[in-house]
Formats: sequence, C-alpha cells, structure tokens
Amino acid sequence: MTSRPEALHASRTARLLLETVGISIGLGWASLAIDPSQWTLRVGIALAQGCWLHRVYFVGHEAVHRKLLPGRPLRNDVLGQLALLPLLLPLGVYRKIHRFHHACNRLDERTSALDTFVIAADAGALTRFRCRVLWYVAVFAGGFFVHSLVSVVLFLVLPLSTARRVSPAFAGWRERDRWTAIAALAAAVALHLGVAATAGADVWARLFGWPMLAFAWVYSLLVYIYHYDTGYGRPTGANVRSLAAPAIVSWWLLGFNEHATHHADPSLPWYLLRREARDDPSARRSILRGILDQLRGPRIVPAPPRSETA
Repeated sequence: MTSRPEALHASRTARLLLETVGISIGLGWASLAIDPSQWTLRVGIALAQGCWLHRVYFVGHEAVHRKLLPGRPLRNDVLGQLALLPLLLPLGVYRKIHRFHHACNRLDERTSALDTFVIAADAGALTRFRCRVLWYVAVFAGGFFVHSLVSVVLFLVLPLSTARRVSPAFAGWRERDRWTAIAALAAAVALHLGVAATAGADVWARLFGWPMLAFAWVYSLLVYIYHYDTGYGRPTGANVRSLAAPAIVSWWLLGFNEHATHHADPSLPWYLLRREARDDPSARRSILRGILDQLRGPRIVPAPPRSETA
C-alpha cells in the first residue's frame, strides 16, 4: 500500500511533468503559428522555448538524483530520459558527470573549478588573454554548452581504459553504461530526424533548432553562477552559494537557485528546497548579479613548482 507522503510526491511529480510538457507544447504551437515575416516574434518565442528547455533540463536533473519517482528507479530513469530526448542528452552520462560535480566540486584549483585556469608559472600576457577570451566565450557565447556536448561525446566514444586516464569522472563508468547511453542518444537523434523528415526542416528548426541555440546561451549564462568565485577544498558542499530569485523565476528553475541547500542535501526534491533553505535569503545577491559578476573574468593562477607537486 502506498503511503500518503509517497502518494503526495507522485502527485507532485505528475503535475510537474504535465506542466512542463504542456507549456512545451504550447510554446511549440506558438512558434509554428507565427508568420515567417515576423522576425521579432520568432526570436522572442525561440528565446522563450530555450528558457523552457532549461526547465526540461532541470526535470532531467531530478531524475539524475532519482527524485522523480524515488521508489521506482526504472520508471524514474525512463521519465527522465524521455524528458532529455529533445536536448540530445543521455541520462546516464548526465548522472555520471553530475555525481562527479557533487563529489569533487572545486576540490582544488584543477578539479571541477570551471572559472579557474592553471597556467605555467612563466606564461606571458598572451596566455592570460587567451584564458579570459575562453572564459567570456564559455559564459556569454554558449561555450559551456559546447563544453558539455564534448563531455558527452567523450563518454560515448573513448575506450574505457583511455577515458579513465582522461578524467576521474569516468571512474565506475562501464561498457554497459556506455552502450545504454549510446542507445539513448540514438533515440534522441531519431526524434530530431523523424520530425525533420516528416514535417520538414522549417518545422524542425522552429521546434528544436532555434530553441536549442537559445538553450545553449541560457544554459551557459546560468550553469556556473552558483559556484563562480567561491572557495576550494573540503567540504565540497561549502563551495557553493544560493541566489535570490522572484517566485516565478524560482518556479521556472525548480528551486535550483537554492543551490547551497541542494548541495547540502541532494535528496531533497524540488518543492522542498525553498522551505529547507540553508542560509539567510535577505543576505543573498540576485541571479542577475550572479550573471553579471562573471564579467569580472576567470581566476588565473600559476602552477606550483614541480617540487611542490611531486
């Protein structure tokens, strides 16, 4: 017999999925209904679709932590993978990379610290300039999305022996995991190609192509605002901040702006994050401030001498 808390959680999950899918369908319909000559409206709706794909990404995030249906892991993963198909993202790869992030978040200046560049001690101004350019492209021109895409490809194509030498994030990654992820990616590609083949390239562009470009930009702007310029070392859950957000933005982000709370207890479902906030909301900076802070650029540090790293 299902307990009342389990039934309530299942009801909230069902409402979340219906809400997310329903608004996705509504935005897709609006995109198809707009006259091709109305470019301002087309850009606006594509941006709205990209923002909503960011919500879809967070639904996948709940599945990664097995929080959609905690007592039914297979159903949880199926629902999560279905949600992630439009984003061409295998759930297994997402889960593996995200677990590494939680375990090793800013462990040191080289590990899971995206805003930190470690360069040779004798590197000149050109190297520092290149680091800054890479940072601004990563944050403000969709580069972090490309970084994530490359990470997915590496998980799918690298032999396991090579992969484990490339990054500790591959620890525990099995051949079965890789083929499951490849099958998920194949299903996602089939969805995109199927829409393009049956409805035409223009319909695909309106439903998937332009929204994905907008998502790449939104994702890259937001993905590191909760960790930018925070500390290093253990406990890794301390190297994170929550950001203030209006209720509608928090609803869109599934409470992800309560990021310190999420890192403190990753098992908390989205609807409990605000209630269980681990810091003083009145002392926070805003999400907009978090985005703009990234204009200060990366932290560039010289590598320690060999005697210190031996």
